[in-house]
Amino acid sequence: MSEAVDDLCHLLKGGRTARLDWVAEQTPVAALAATLAALANSHGGTLLIGVVGPAGSVLGVRDSAGTVDRVLEAALAIEPPLILSLPRVEICRGQPVVVVTVPPGMPHVYAYEGRYLRREGPENVPLKPPELRRLIMERGEASFETEIASSATLDDIAWQKAEAFVAGLTGLSDSDVKNVLFKRGCLGLVNGELRPTNAGILLFGKDPQRHVRGADITAARFAGETMSDTFSRQDIGGTLPDQIRRAETFLVDHLRKGVQIGQAMARSESFEYPLEAARELVVNAVAHRDYSISGDGIRLFIFRDRMEITSPGTLPGPVTIENIKDERFSRNPVIVQALSDMGFIERLGYGVDRVIDLMRQQQLEAPEFIETAGGFRVVLRSTPVSAGEPVSSVPFQPELVAFNGRYGGSEINPRQEAALVFLHTAGNTRITNSDLQALCPDVHPETIRRDLADLVSKDILLKMGEKRGSYYVLRRS
Repeated sequence: MSEAVDDLCHLLKGGRTARLDWVAEQTPVAALAATLAALANSHGGTLLIGVVGPAGSVLGVRDSAGTVDRVLEAALAIEPPLILSLPRVEICRGQPVVVVTVPPGMPHVYAYEGRYLRREGPENVPLKPPELRRLIMERGEASFETEIASSATLDDIAWQKAEAFVAGLTGLSDSDVKNVLFKRGCLGLVNGELRPTNAGILLFGKDPQRHVRGADITAARFAGETMSDTFSRQDIGGTLPDQIRRAETFLVDHLRKGVQIGQAMARSESFEYPLEAARELVVNAVAHRDYSISGDGIRLFIFRDRMEITSPGTLPGPVTIENIKDERFSRNPVIVQALSDMGFIERLGYGVDRVIDLMRQQQLEAPEFIETAGGFRVVLRSTPVSAGEPVSSVPFQPELVAFNGRYGGSEINPRQEAALVFLHTAGNTRITNSDLQALCPDVHPETIRRDLADLVSKDILLKMGEKRGSYYVLRRS
């Protein structure tokens, strides 16, 4: 049995789904067109002609050439015409079956006889108005970012931010701020009057969330591997550039840090995930999310074993999970260009390759990309590529010292964290005042003494010996 035939028989075993359907040879052209349009408006899929019944009984087709012609007739009857690869004929269970493939990420929104359909399970169902509008925007046939922001006027623009943006641009023949924003799609004309677009409000608005609901970031750090009552949360609003900056500060404050002790007691810190990779994912989420979805924002959740960034809206245009490393398409070109001009993003790429490389350099698993029913999620995991192999000369051990200033239920400061990580490093069973002074050379000796004494009072360390011969060890109990 050939590989193609084997794949076809395997498809039949899975039953009819949102991406697979089958019909008899005598199916009318109208029914073929409806199914092809629904597949094209969804995630693509396969239509088999010559198969009937819930169980997928293969009856085959008697007139293969005539069936292929009817498929092409159906595709051309769709508005706009659906351009597909020529259907092929495969032999399955001894019978010829016509296989029609609709690839994912088709460039238009398709209708047949004025009806816009999508796939829901094995059925063709009408697209609801909000779904149709969103699909039109996703396919690049309309743009939410260039629509005039509802009820917004020029008074809603923070002009000092707009002026700073224009001042930072080079090679402009016209430096008038309003003209530049108009040419960049941040302002539009309504009855001869300039008004902000959604992109203009998101980039330079005084209160963007008043006009574009859900255009914010919810950032949270949870203590365990699931959402719980123990967490630190920050709701991040404002303009998109401000959101990126505040999200980066959240990452710096809430990602756990591993401390490595090198030669001459040199102390260096590394985050549990590459900070640049985490920042790149935040920038991508801000730049490429679907802002027409008003009921949800970006979610930046950090758990003990992973970090998740979830964006409203599925992948845009022809981008799929399979081609995300290579395909380039943005639903928000105005926002992307502005963020690029501000130095936040490289306009020609999503940064996916860079994130993968940064994770590899820290010997962590590659990011996981997940398309949900209404969004897109990227997951970074703290699991090393090869279990048992050190990530660095001193492996990052997040369970030893909590990043957020707590150890064994007690609050600790960064100097105390350095002392505890030193004691958890292989070969170090004790620490002295001089050792901690070497780790923190800019700190006064009296502060060092008080830090160690405080760890003793919290039952974290035991003090051994007296005066100059004293040292500290972990209270193992």
